[in-house]
Amino acid sequence: MQSVDVEQLKKGEVNLGTSIMAVQFDGGVVIGADSRTTMGSYIANRVTDKLTHIHDRIYCCRSGSAADTQAIADIVHYHSQVFTQQYNEPPSVYTAATLFQRLCYDNKDALSAGIIVAGWDKDAGPSVYNIPVGGGLFRQPWAIGGSGSTYVYGYCDATYREGWGRDETVNFVKNTLALAMSRDGSSGGVIRMCVITEAGPERLFVPGNELPRFWEGKDVLGNTRNEPVSEPMAVEV
Repeated sequence: MQSVDVEQLKKGEVNLGTSIMAVQFDGGVVIGADSRTTMGSYIANRVTDKLTHIHDRIYCCRSGSAADTQAIADIVHYHSQVFTQQYNEPPSVYTAATLFQRLCYDNKDALSAGIIVAGWDKDAGPSVYNIPVGGGLFRQPWAIGGSGSTYVYGYCDATYREGWGRDETVNFVKNTLALAMSRDGSSGGVIRMCVITEAGPERLFVPGNELPRFWEGKDVLGNTRNEPVSEPMAVEV
C-alpha cells in the first residue's frame, strides 16, 4: 500500500481550516464545531472533537493548529484545577478566558490559535469570549471562528435575535455550522454541540447524513423558462 505524501498535496501555507461557534442564551450557552482536521488538501481526521473541556461548566472551541490549541487548552485546564483546589471554588469563565488570552498573546509569534471560550458561572451567568489569532479578548453574545466563519457572518447578523431560548439557539448553531461546512472545503464531517447551563454540560451530535440541507445549485443558470435539461447522447462502441 502506497503512503500519502503530504508535502505534495499542497505547496506553501498549510490550511488550518475549521468552523467553530458559541452563542449565549438566557440561562446558558451553546457551543458547536465541525469535525474536519486538514493537512493541506488531505483530511487527516474527519471526526475530530474540537469542543474541549476546561472545567465543569467551561468549554472552549479550538481553531488553528491542532497541536498549538491542544497544548494551550491542556495548560488552562491544569491551572483551572489548581485554582479550584487553592480557592475552593470553580474559576469564572472570564478567568479561564483571560488565561487563554495571555498565553495566546505572549506567544503570538509562535502560535496559530483562535479560541472561543464559553460557559456558565455564578457571578456572570452565561458568557462567551472570543480570542482571535494574535491574542485579543472580546466578550460577545455570539462568536464564530475558523475559515468557515467568513461564509456565514451575514447569515448570523441577519438571523440572530436576543432573548432566544435553548432550542432556538441550538437550531441557530446547527444551521450556521451546516452552511459554513457546505461552502468551506476545509470544514466538514459531523456537527458536535454542547449546551452549558447551571445544571452542567449536555452534549449533542448531528451525524453527516442528518445535517440541515440548503440550496446546492441544482438550478441551471440561464434556463429561465424551466425547460428540461437535455441529457448527453449515448454513444455505441
